Amino acid sequence: MKTVKKRSECPISCSLDIFGDKWSLLIIRDMMFFQKSTYGDFLKSAEGISTNILASRLQSLEENKLIEKLEHPDSKAKVLYKLTQKAIDLLPIIVEIHLWADKNLDISADMKAMMKEAKKDKSEFIESMAKQLKKQLDAGKGSS
Repeated sequence: MKTVKKRSECPISCSLDIFGDKWSLLIIRDMMFFQKSTYGDFLKSAEGISTNILASRLQSLEENKLIEKLEHPDSKAKVLYKLTQKAIDLLPIIVEIHLWADKNLDISADMKAMMKEAKKDKSEFIESMAKQLKKQLDAGKGSS
């Protein structure tokens, strides 16, 4: 694993060294909320990530054990990327970012609807999503 030089011992700083760039969180978002799991899926995201940045971020996320690669069931030329439990543990933070954006920015109608559900019972929303993600994680382990 590529070792990242810590800027400080601050937990926020150390965490940002792992997932704090724009693209890494967007990849995690796409996996959590939009069930994206292949290189091609990520290239189709609205933000328009370049291929070299995508490859670099996927490698970094894998090295830091936030995602794992699995064999694609339909093609030996492709791989599937799955979130690990370490990434699923980011779900409450990502929901909070969505809630902040809902309050302070203009967001899409789809996201507004999702955040309306989250605001009804945030703990239940996070628990339900975490269960779904864990189920996908467990299903992926069964096929590898």
